[in-house]
Amino acid sequence: MKAVSQDVLGGPDVLHTIDLPRPVPGPTEVLVRVHAAGLNPTDWKHRATGGLLGEPPFVLGWDVSGVVEEAGAGSVIYKPGDEVFGMLRYPFGHGSFAEYVTAPARTFAPKPAVLDHVQAAGVPLAGLTAWQALVDVARVRDGGEVLVHAAAGGVGHLAVQIAKARGAYVYGTASAAKHDFLRHLGVDEVIDYRSTDFTTVCDGLDAVVDTIGGDYGPRSLTVLRPGGVLVSLVRTLEAAGLREQAAALGVRVESMLAEPDLSALKSLAALIEAGRLRVAVAAVFPLDELGKAMELGESGRTTGKIVLTVP
Repeated sequence: MKAVSQDVLGGPDVLHTIDLPRPVPGPTEVLVRVHAAGLNPTDWKHRATGGLLGEPPFVLGWDVSGVVEEAGAGSVIYKPGDEVFGMLRYPFGHGSFAEYVTAPARTFAPKPAVLDHVQAAGVPLAGLTAWQALVDVARVRDGGEVLVHAAAGGVGHLAVQIAKARGAYVYGTASAAKHDFLRHLGVDEVIDYRSTDFTTVCDGLDAVVDTIGGDYGPRSLTVLRPGGVLVSLVRTLEAAGLREQAAALGVRVESMLAEPDLSALKSLAALIEAGRLRVAVAAVFPLDELGKAMELGESGRTTGKIVLTVP
């Protein structure tokens, strides 16, 4: 099979197409023919630094939408020909920037019929991150108040829709050019981070979802109600001393990574089918132009998700 790999750490120019043996599904696994693969910030961060994976060679990519090609021994929930989407186990299940992947069958859920593979590939990692942050960690419910930073980004634009579907009042930070997009998604108050300090607008919130880091974490603690929670999706928790600051303010900080979750994927699919959640695809590239796709992603100028098609 074809895959895009790298032998050294560095910029997009280190990526190159290689031939690899087609993987064989083990017990309870399925082999999926990848039709599209979503691109996420974690991909270009691992390409540049190795991150949790260490030194290359490796094939990156966690988001998958495709068709089951083969089921391993004991795998019964999918049959060849079934359309599925899902997130490979993070971080060590990577490898979706390739023609085929294998993973435990319950990594995947049936692809929503209303989405094509490109749209579906933009959902899993970002959608599961948003769902787990808001539902499992923050337990957002009807009448709650939530702030989502970088609300027009891959995770952010899905998080605001999930929060609205849960009945929350939603604030979102974004540049002014993205405000109409966010209002269309249902954000109640959009804050231009370039001209307005969100701490002057928000107060007494139940939850904040932070995808940025830096001083956003400590500042976000001050807008929470007693017992509220900051869900940090960046790995700066210990360095920033956020837990100690949170304890002093009577609030909570949780740092999380998304996990494969069949139940949550089905919940996301149900929202999609009901027209209450949509993924914005900013750009589509063929797999062999992964480097160009990463350059666009690293520019920080996109709204929504970038997706790779796998011919």
